[in-house]
Amino acid sequence: MILTLMFREYCSLCHQMRDALQPLQAELGFGVAIVAIDDFPDLEEKYNELVPVLLHGDTEICHYFLDEQALRDYLQAASNK
Repeated sequence: MILTLMFREYCSLCHQMRDALQPLQAELGFGVAIVAIDDFPDLEEKYNELVPVLLHGDTEICHYFLDEQALRDYLQAASNK
């Protein structure tokens, strides 16, 4: 499974979420695609004040800070489908 992290290079919360995801990737078996929203006007308009945002497809898992329990719950539910 590949999750998407809506990201801004100058955003300290974005860097914190990216870094917090790294140890969980090996443990929980997911990848992360990082999207710099400032390169995409439609994404910038949609996620502007919410970054960082962690998504799977169009489903938001969390924003601002990594909610590890929400991530674990989401991945568990997705694996049961």
